[in-house]
Amino acid sequence: MRPKLCLVRLGPGYKGAEPMRLYYAPGACSLSPHIVAVEAGLPLDLEKVNLKTHKTETGEDYYAINPKGSVPALRLDDGSVLTEGPAIVQYLADRKPEIKLAPPAGTMERYRLTEWLTFINGEIHKTFSPLFGNGSDEVKQEARSKVKKRFEYVEQQLAGKEFLLGDTFTVADAYFFVMLTWANINGIDLNHYPNISAYFDRVSQRPAVRETLESEGLKKAA
Repeated sequence: MRPKLCLVRLGPGYKGAEPMRLYYAPGACSLSPHIVAVEAGLPLDLEKVNLKTHKTETGEDYYAINPKGSVPALRLDDGSVLTEGPAIVQYLADRKPEIKLAPPAGTMERYRLTEWLTFINGEIHKTFSPLFGNGSDEVKQEARSKVKKRFEYVEQQLAGKEFLLGDTFTVADAYFFVMLTWANINGIDLNHYPNISAYFDRVSQRPAVRETLESEGLKKAA
């Protein structure tokens, strides 16, 4: 059975090429490239992955698609597969540069974007891992403390800004938004961070974000 088609706002110049396919798990970090694709108006097939069995919804062995076993993975138009969220979101943004989800390559602003993606990936995303595992309460509390410390930094950086890079929503915001949904799930109160809390509300109300959450059955996540 062919996966369901998630057809998202076809942009000008689309000529009917075979859509890319995003392998995802609802609410996982794959939510970030899903948001980016909707923001950019890129047509995208979705195929859900069971991360416990590592089978896709059509019965494929996910390890045969992505040997790393994690989501997201993006099957490109030429049949090749791109993995790792920070790489995928930049690839998608560069497909539609006019949407300005990423600054142009080679500019200092693009390096600032990379700086944020690296920080979110290495210092926040990975720190959440124990909270989704079977570790002790002590281990989980330590992880929450580390996440909160990272949030304190972001809280300062968001002072006087709409988004992480300033006035423009970028792929870094899509990624950080997912981390904030994880914070809500894991009992980290965003009200302790006024700038982050207001930011979360702003991003939550973006039409593309609302559409993506609904598509993944996550309307309550925001």
